[in-house]
Amino acid sequence: MKNVLIIEDDVNIADLVEIHLKDLDCALERAEDGEPGLQKALSQPFDLIILDLMLPGLDGLEVCKRIRSQGNHTPILMLTSKSDEFDKVLGLELGADDYLTKPFSIRELIARIKALFRRVELDAAAHADGVELVRHGELEVNYVKRRVLLNGKAVELTAKEFDLLALFAQKPGRAFTRNELLDAVWGYQFAGYEHTVNSHINRLRAKIEKNPANPVFIQTVWGVGYRFVEAEDTNP
Repeated sequence: MKNVLIIEDDVNIADLVEIHLKDLDCALERAEDGEPGLQKALSQPFDLIILDLMLPGLDGLEVCKRIRSQGNHTPILMLTSKSDEFDKVLGLELGADDYLTKPFSIRELIARIKALFRRVELDAAAHADGVELVRHGELEVNYVKRRVLLNGKAVELTAKEFDLLALFAQKPGRAFTRNELLDAVWGYQFAGYEHTVNSHINRLRAKIEKNPANPVFIQTVWGVGYRFVEAEDTNP
């Protein structure tokens, strides 16, 4: 059973989310204000936090920021009635794992929740298998600490950027289609969402490639999608 915290001041939305989470065999805690929600988030372990952006008291961005500042890596799915790109990017940069704009379909909500659960399970499996880090040339991916080093210096990645890189680094040389990446990292294959993969790849390249226009690590496979460079191609 998964433990989920819903921090949402719209009772109707919170009720709807709760109904469908119970169908996934989840145990629920709820809060309607930012400060009580933050206290709940920090008082006990959760498998997922569903966090509204616009909350009384502390807003969702501040709640997210404070959760992450405590070293708490519980997956956070941010909900908002805003479609402003700045708020979306800022939320992800502050540590939210995914972002869903109201009104949303239940199908998409459940898909994203399942994807976040899957990420936690994959992390746990990696730990159980003893996979702690992978090195490709000057790039180091630490799965336990969810940390990336480039030439010994930390690279700041959003949760989804890390998940993409972690997937690639585990399977060097394999070509992934955009739909495969959507399914593995986001948990859905809805038509029209391929741009999500492209934008994340572009941001990831900007952070780890010397020349993003001529990438070494994440390469485009024309007509297919993307692949990660094989180890022997990154060694001097």
